[in-house]
Amino acid sequence: MANLFTRLKDSITADLHEALDQKEQKNPIAMLNQYLRESEKETEKVRQLVERQYRLKDEFSREFQKAQDMADKRRRQAEVAEKAGESNMYEFALKEQQEYEARAERLQASRRDSIEQLEALERKYEEMKHKLKDMHLKRMELMGRENTARAHHRMNRVMEDTADKPYSRFSAMDRYIEDLEYKVNSAYYHNTFDSKMAHLEKEMEKREEVPAK
Repeated sequence: MANLFTRLKDSITADLHEALDQKEQKNPIAMLNQYLRESEKETEKVRQLVERQYRLKDEFSREFQKAQDMADKRRRQAEVAEKAGESNMYEFALKEQQEYEARAERLQASRRDSIEQLEALERKYEEMKHKLKDMHLKRMELMGRENTARAHHRMNRVMEDTADKPYSRFSAMDRYIEDLEYKVNSAYYHNTFDSKMAHLEKEMEKREEVPAK
C-alpha cells in the first residue's frame, strides 16, 4: 500500500512538472529546469546516504567499544580464575576474551572502512552541491539572456511595424491638431460675433448723432 501511494505521488508530481514544462516547450530553460529537479533529487539521496553513513560509523564505534571492554573484562577475569586455580572458569574467560578481541578487531576494521566511505561520500556530496549551485547560477544567466532576447525581439518588432509609418502618423497628428484649433477658433468667433456687432452698431449710432459742422 505504501508503495502504491508513493507511485501515485510520484506520478502526480511528474504530471505537474510536465504541465509546467509544457508552457516552456519553446524555452530552452525547460530542459535545464527538469535536469535541475533530477539533480536536486540525487543530491538529496546522497545527503541521506551521508547521514546514514554517519550513523553506521557511530554504531561501529559503539559496538567496538563494547567488544573491547568485554575483552578487557574477560582478560582480568581469566587472570583471577587462573590465580584461584579455577581451570573451568579460566578456560571460559579465556575463550570469551579471544572471541571479544576477534569481534573488536573486526569492528575496528569495519569502522575504518566506514570512515573512508564516509569521507568519499562527503567529498561527492560537496561536489554535487557545488555543481547544483553552478547549475542554478547558469539558469539565472540563461534567464537573463532569454529576457534580453525577448525584449530585443519585441522592440525590433515594434520598430519594424512603425518603420514606414512615422511621417504619416505625425502628419495625421498635425492635421488633428489643426482641425482642433480651427474648431476652437470658429467657436470663439461665433460666440463673440454678436457682441462685436452690437458694439459696432453703437459706434455707428454715435457717429450719426453727432451734428455736422
